[in-house]
Amino acid sequence: MGKIFHIASIEDILQGKVTDVYFTNVVKALRHLGINPYVAAEVRAGSLPENWGWAVLAGLEESLRLLGGRDVDVYSLPEGTLFWPEDTVFILEGPYLEFAVLETALLGFLCEASGVATKSARCRVAAGDRTVLSFGARRMHPAITPMIERNAFIGGCDGVSVIASAELIKEKPLGTMSHSLILCAGDEKTAFQAFDAIAEPYVKRVALVDTFQDEKFGALTAAEALGDKLFAVRLDTPGSRRGDFLKIMREVRWELDIRGFTEVKIFLSGGLDEYDILRYNRYADAYGVGTSISNAPVVDFSFDIVEVEGRPRAKRGKMSGKKQTYRCRDCSRSVLAPWGGEPPSCPCGGPTEPLLTKYLERGTLVKGLPSPQEIREYVLGQIKDRVIEPPV
Repeated sequence: MGKIFHIASIEDILQGKVTDVYFTNVVKALRHLGINPYVAAEVRAGSLPENWGWAVLAGLEESLRLLGGRDVDVYSLPEGTLFWPEDTVFILEGPYLEFAVLETALLGFLCEASGVATKSARCRVAAGDRTVLSFGARRMHPAITPMIERNAFIGGCDGVSVIASAELIKEKPLGTMSHSLILCAGDEKTAFQAFDAIAEPYVKRVALVDTFQDEKFGALTAAEALGDKLFAVRLDTPGSRRGDFLKIMREVRWELDIRGFTEVKIFLSGGLDEYDILRYNRYADAYGVGTSISNAPVVDFSFDIVEVEGRPRAKRGKMSGKKQTYRCRDCSRSVLAPWGGEPPSCPCGGPTEPLLTKYLERGTLVKGLPSPQEIREYVLGQIKDRVIEPPV
């Protein structure tokens, strides 16, 4: 039958088997010519998807593991750094044959991880201080679930739902209950009490209230079943039943409040993105966001040689020569400048500082890598004053 699952192994990735075939043709041709030039190549995105004004760099840790042990140097923005179109985010230099067949995998690591982290960050901005959990694992191939949820977490999600993902980031998995529990139990009250009986003490009691009943009556059933233990009611209302969803939430809030359950929160899930979050913040206290994060549009990075044997050389449409990305301390604008020169002034007049720093020297890691928790805090610090504009 061949492979059990249709996935590449770690060995396939490290050995360059996950590559576009034309790179193997390049390798053969250069060996035929007897040359292996020392080159510098940069990673950048000329534009961002869906009119994003900024994005979050992610995937660096895996990229460094891909290139570790090879005769290459790597400079990069720190993982979690916000960047803008045209910013150089990553530089790789060394003998070209050291990494020619790894370009496909390298871009795969950076493009998808950055897309997931950015979408998560946008949901975080839209939600403000409300809870956001990653619920999208079931929409993607299970082999990449830990990657998706790690980057959802560093982008700003408060937690992840999959056990393996939580183990990767050294957090506890977070979630509520499924409709299947209620369907198998036969009624909501029995299911709510069973969930309360078996859930770990750290798990907040969140009752899913839309399986059999109208949401407001389901919420009252949950309040009756769990009393003061009830932390939140979760509305996963299908699109065919939503109607005016804000009014449904208003009814739930009203019915809980007049019975004294003012501390019980409203948790929403089901097909949400940052724009839905903006609309629902009036009544919602927490969100489970799935497909829009796990299936986030990738950042369309390109990987381009910009120097050959120390001389500027690039294809048409690209600026040759290594570049440093500077960040203005006053307005946070990015400024590109030739590598090794004096820091430029920002157009606003503020001072700038270089962002690209060395991570690998001849394949050896020379800079420590932060934990997912540290990266997440770094991202949150950069996005705290940003806003998500409603779509036009």
